[in-house]
Amino acid sequence: MKEYFIDDQNAYMRYQDFPGESSPILFIHGLGCAGSFDYGEVVSQECLKNHRCILIDLLGAGYSDKPEDFDYRVSSHAAYLKSFVESLELTNLTIFGHSLGGPIAIELAKLCLDRVEHLILSEPNLDASVSGSSSFEIAAFSEKEFVDYGFRKVLTESQTSGNTMWAATLSNWSPYAVHRLSVNAVQGGEVSWRKLLYDLKIPKTVIFGRKSLPDDDYESLDRDGIPLKVIENVGHSMAWENPVEVAQVTSDIIKK
Repeated sequence: MKEYFIDDQNAYMRYQDFPGESSPILFIHGLGCAGSFDYGEVVSQECLKNHRCILIDLLGAGYSDKPEDFDYRVSSHAAYLKSFVESLELTNLTIFGHSLGGPIAIELAKLCLDRVEHLILSEPNLDASVSGSSSFEIAAFSEKEFVDYGFRKVLTESQTSGNTMWAATLSNWSPYAVHRLSVNAVQGGEVSWRKLLYDLKIPKTVIFGRKSLPDDDYESLDRDGIPLKVIENVGHSMAWENPVEVAQVTSDIIKK
């Protein structure tokens, strides 16, 4: 585990940096998750072993610091990650963003376009969150309500419903981070993340799990000419469900 100090937050983001001589891949996790929890098995696969793979825990998540005065908006995460990418002097970079990490990956790619070679998104948030999504349900609480009792309620419901993996990693988030990022997800981007994705002039691919289909986003992305990949026998939590295939699809996309 390594640390990156974010000056304007007086806080450390922590990350794992697996060496490799091929082009680097930066993995950005989703809401309630952590790179240190999600992607270890993915990057240990033979097909990615030659790539430099960087797994971050966003501020507020996992092993990273959890400042209570940070706004935890997508654009704010992307801003310090731009400085992080520059500090590591990364070039020919592939950014991989999952779920609500997808908008962060999109905004980061826009901020450091000259350093990015590929953008890979797995079931990303592209529009404002709607009813039925975790972020929408969390954002329905006021911040005080969520910090006082909503966070514990979501954890308990996740555990009792059998969603124990997400409950385990969510428990290591700041409730402020969970709520503020969820509120931003419901608000959507100042410019929609879908439009930003479409406008990016770099190779980009969106991955879906077969169990998540049919899906309106899949249909609209396909109709609009965005390259798509489908991983069989997995749903939204594909890195947990089949890390071997997630690694292989990632490798195949980069090789194209």
